[in-house]
Amino acid sequence: MAKRTGTAVRKTRHLRKKHIRKKGKINITQYFQKFNLGDKVVLVYEPAVHEGLYHRRFYGKIGKIVGKQGKCYIVQITDHNKEKKLIIHPVHLKKL
Repeated sequence: MAKRTGTAVRKTRHLRKKHIRKKGKINITQYFQKFNLGDKVVLVYEPAVHEGLYHRRFYGKIGKIVGKQGKCYIVQITDHNKEKKLIIHPVHLKKL
């Protein structure tokens, strides 16, 4: 069996690229935003922050906040027919 080349970050050049007008410092209110349990959120990358990032297959998914772990939130999503829990930094989440 062939060994896989690269990591989970490969082939994300355009997916993790900011729009030309959004480049520069990140929005500090988005970095420290708060969520309540049960809130619906959309998973969207903030390319400038690498902590609390998730796998690219979950980009654009809608999930529900089910808990908090440190600075990050535990988000429950459905991947095909399976429930999954991801630990994500709030800068990568948008309220629905």
